[in-house]
This record gives sequence, structure tokens and C-alpha cells, in this order.
Amino acid sequence: MVDPKTAKRVWKAIDELNYYPDVHARSLVSGKSNILGLIVSDITNPFFPDLVKGFEDVVVQHGYEIMVSSTNYDPARMALCVRRMIERQVEGVAIMTSEMEEHLVEQLVARRVPTVFLDVGTPGEGISNIVVEYAHGINEAVQHLVDLGHRKLGFVSGPETLESARTRRSAFLAAQVRLGLPQNDEWIGQGDHKVDGGVRAMNKLLQLTDRPTAVMASNDLTAIGMMSAIRKAGLSVPKDISVVGFDDIWQAEFTDPPLTTVRFPREQVAEQACRALMSDIAKPNGSERQYEYRVEPHLIIRESTARL
Repeated sequence: MVDPKTAKRVWKAIDELNYYPDVHARSLVSGKSNILGLIVSDITNPFFPDLVKGFEDVVVQHGYEIMVSSTNYDPARMALCVRRMIERQVEGVAIMTSEMEEHLVEQLVARRVPTVFLDVGTPGEGISNIVVEYAHGINEAVQHLVDLGHRKLGFVSGPETLESARTRRSAFLAAQVRLGLPQNDEWIGQGDHKVDGGVRAMNKLLQLTDRPTAVMASNDLTAIGMMSAIRKAGLSVPKDISVVGFDDIWQAEFTDPPLTTVRFPREQVAEQACRALMSDIAKPNGSERQYEYRVEPHLIIRESTARL
């Protein structure tokens, strides 16, 4: 045990010299980097900074730092992100994107790097998966529109390359069938999870002779673009067309009108991702290890939807 007087003198010297420990040297000695990696799709999308913040808040509490990489939906860039993580000797990686190729997963597994995925992982030794019950939130949204008297519902999807976008579209179509709603292929648009994509997709829907009275988007940026297109066409949200988004980014509350949307539980996802990685780091190959986690999105009703 260190003598209190000695400890006080040491801390005083540290403060006067403005000394900081060499973390890199310490990691060389311990063999641990104390870094967790986080890979996201598009850091410019407000959805992901919220996720990064939530992940960092939890990670810091465990004495770790984070290394963030963005793929921009590019498989080549995804490979580069994984390579950087391996080179920096991260102790675990949270991959919050869908465009992950199998050979990249194999690289992480071969180096025994604990990995947690969002939706696309195959749970097993060193690999965890967070399953988002997209259908739960989308069912709530579709039921909300039906309760308001809407029967002709449209949907603007995200990139076909994203598993999460395909899942959201499938959940919407299944909800239509379950509720006995009319279906029309022309009411299903294609976006890219960006504002411009929402504008283009909505403009096509507005050109239809028989257009939907309410439209749901695969994410909030798409929905914001859709509302812009509706206004530029001289129509009103929600008087002429109701709009529902997905994600509940912080801007959704401040659009005109405020956006009704399905809230993606980012804080819960971040907490579960960190818990999964910490479990693997603390108890590798442990029999009590949980490999799959589930979270549920829920509808947030604001002013972009109204009775027909």
C-alpha cells in the first residue's frame, strides 16, 4: 500500500508537470489496446451520430475508447474499415451496417476479435447479433394510418443492398396483407435513405392518377425529402397526404410539420452491443454467454399524419 503522503507528492508532481501516461506504450506491455471499433454505414446520416454517441457513452464507462469508421455503403471501403480495425488491434468490433461480406467476418473470427452485428450476424463463438423487430414498429405505423381512415398506403424503400431496408419493405407489405388493404406495385417507391432519394420517389408517386393517401418511408431522411416534394407540388402534409418516417432522428421533431415516425431504439442497441463485446472480452467462449439480443422500435405520433 502506498503511503498517503507519498501518493500526494506524486499526484502533485503529475499535476505540475502536466504528465499524461503513454497509452500506446502501456498497450504494448499489457497486450491490450483498450479500443473498441464501431463501423457504421453513413456518418452524415443523423441516425448514426446518435448511435455513435450512445455507444461511446457506454464504452467510456468501461474504461475503453472507440475507433469509428464509416463505409458509405461501399464494400471496398468496408474492407478497408475492417483492415484498420485489425491493424489497430481493437479488442472488439460493433458492425452497425448491413453490407458485410463473409470473408471479412472470417478475418475477424480468425484473429479472435469479438464482433457484434446489427441484424445480419450469425450468433456463435465470438459473434453476437442484435435483432431489431422492425415489423413491430411498422405494424404500429400501418395500424395508425388505418385507424385514421387511410386504405391506400404507399411505401418508399431504401437501398436494395441493405438487409434492413429489405426487411422494412417486407414488413410493410406483410402488414398490408394482414389488414386486408389494397395493394398496388406503383405505390411502392425506391429511395436511397437520403433526402434527394425521397424527393425523387415522392415525385413519381405524385404523378400517379390513383395515388396513395398516406406514404411511409424506410427512414426519416427519405420522409423529409418526401414532405419537401409534396409541398413543392402545392399540396399539404398531412391534409392531402400523410407521411410516416422511420428512425426518429433528432430533426424529425422539428420538421414542418413534426414527423410521425417509428423510433429506432439507438440507446438500447448501443447498450446491447457494448454488453455483447464486454461479455466476450471478459469471458471468451463462456458457456453462459448470450449471443442474441432483441430490441423493439415503437411509433411516435406527431403532426405529419391526420384523419382522411
